[in-house]
Amino acid sequence: MTKLNIGIILGSTRQGRVSPQVGEWVKGIADKRGDANYEIVDIADFNLPFVFTTAGDDPGIKAWSEKLTNLDGFVFIVAEYNHSITGALKNALDSARDEWNNKAAGIVSYGSTGGARAAEHLRGILGELLVADVRVHPTLSLFTDFENGSVFKPAELHLKNVNVMLDQVIAWSGALKTLR
Repeated sequence: MTKLNIGIILGSTRQGRVSPQVGEWVKGIADKRGDANYEIVDIADFNLPFVFTTAGDDPGIKAWSEKLTNLDGFVFIVAEYNHSITGALKNALDSARDEWNNKAAGIVSYGSTGGARAAEHLRGILGELLVADVRVHPTLSLFTDFENGSVFKPAELHLKNVNVMLDQVIAWSGALKTLR
């Protein structure tokens, strides 16, 4: 059986963001498992226009669609901004439709309350896009897992949760692949 392709989606595009640090940490854990092909997918690389402001034939939208089509599942790295996900992530989610369908996703969130409110908002959006989000959800605190709010230094306790989340993403992604 061929390995699943799992995209680790960086959900923030702002200057000084910490999502690349968190994404690389998750990828490092995932790569040691050897159970799937994991890759960082940075929405900033696609230069997506705001949804419905163009004819939809922009190169970024086409590349985004192709990237999502080639993935079997996702891990979202989610920053909490104003009790929700970032505008950039919402725009990226809305910039595709069918490409999301019948796939699984895990969520790793961070913020002052571990990004829990952003993760809950994301779960509602994923449901509409027919993405099955898994139960285990590692939450990272800006106060205990980041030095000065900018240098990621995760507590050891998160390692188990990330691995259990990945177990669930792999199981569900494999099962849902049979529907596509």
